[in-house]
Amino acid sequence: MATLLPSYVKASVPNPASARRPWYKNTAPAYFGIFLWFPFYLTLAQQTLTKASLVTCLLGLLVAGLLCFGLYYYAPAMLGMQTGRPLYIVGTSAFGATGGYLMPGLLMGLLQIGWFAVATYFATDYILRGLHSQSRVLFIVIAVIWAYLLAFVAIKGIAYVARVAQVLNWVPLAMILIVFFANYGGLHSYQPAGTPDEAGGFLTMLAIVIGFFATAGAAGADFGLNNRDRRDVTLGGLVGIALAIVVAGGLPVLAVAGHIGLTSAPFTAANLDFSAAVSQVGALASAVFFLFAAASVAPTCFCTFIAANSFSTMLPTIPRAVSTIIAVTIGMLLAVTGAAQNLIGFFTIVGASFGPICGAIAAEYLLEGAKWAGPRQGINWAGYIAWAFGFTVGVLPQIPGIPAAIASSDSPAPLFSFVVGFVIYWLLAKAGMRPAAVAESELAPAPASSA
Repeated sequence: MATLLPSYVKASVPNPASARRPWYKNTAPAYFGIFLWFPFYLTLAQQTLTKASLVTCLLGLLVAGLLCFGLYYYAPAMLGMQTGRPLYIVGTSAFGATGGYLMPGLLMGLLQIGWFAVATYFATDYILRGLHSQSRVLFIVIAVIWAYLLAFVAIKGIAYVARVAQVLNWVPLAMILIVFFANYGGLHSYQPAGTPDEAGGFLTMLAIVIGFFATAGAAGADFGLNNRDRRDVTLGGLVGIALAIVVAGGLPVLAVAGHIGLTSAPFTAANLDFSAAVSQVGALASAVFFLFAAASVAPTCFCTFIAANSFSTMLPTIPRAVSTIIAVTIGMLLAVTGAAQNLIGFFTIVGASFGPICGAIAAEYLLEGAKWAGPRQGINWAGYIAWAFGFTVGVLPQIPGIPAAIASSDSPAPLFSFVVGFVIYWLLAKAGMRPAAVAESELAPAPASSA
């Protein structure tokens, strides 16, 4: 007798093998584009160059890239490749068919509202920098137009956005190189901050990068379902994640250091912002700001599209247009009020939210012999308990009044949240807390190949 499954699980159809493509046509460029988005490296130097040397910061980027690839991306991507199914389906083994409504289903959509707010705020900020304006009224007007216009484009023409993104994603790389070479001459005269804290700088770099990547790591399932085999998963991740983090993070950090060396500027937050290094390109600065903003078109649209998919899939009784407008309005308000400006705090929340999800999925993947068990019946409380512990550990540094001995601001909290989620899930699974799994044969099969 067939087991009752939620409609969103039964409606899922795997991506057939005939629709898969090589890693360099999907996974690698898509992930590389994520790291080329300027909010990733905009304030990267502020929390790291004040503590550690350039060598330590670059080493932190390298290690962070490998951790993002191995811990956060690999298991979801392999599950996506093996099953041809997206994250909200493969995640039902770790959280249950019913539990999957909230995690990772609705949670992914909710966090996309935050990413939408970040994209709207910083794109608007860079447009105003290009216009040499600090008008608060103009900021609000541009942010509102940006939010609702691109939300409309995301819903009506996402296919065209995806095509444009293949070109537009590389615009920031050209801009990064321009800014880097404009500041390169100052590297020989750059002097580190007065009081070194190499370990603190290294760990802070891990926390920032992993926090930024956490949701994209879980979304490895959505990238993996377009991959043909393990080789595509591996190469796509190594190039699109590990290499991309070193390039897209390292060049801006070096550019900021060069800016400090050229101008002998003090180590203030404003001088360590990547925007300060952009000013060194002179007359081209306005154009560079505009182009960075233009490159945010694709991320803004994709955030809207992913959120709309999440809400329409998990809450089908609410019209897609209504849930999308509500999500966009919340994101727009977060942008115009400036709440989306705190990148490091937001990255920490993202890492704390999805770190334990990735940890639970990785533990489930290994426990099942590197394969998907299928949706588990009801709610898999092992996953929810693991998430609760991991999330708590991840957000401790953001809670006022928590002693530094318990949650230091230098600690890589997003990494700790993954580890806690992984360990707790493993222990609870061994204790027999996972419900029975439904055979994959009870789910919809892949469509027949037209070849």
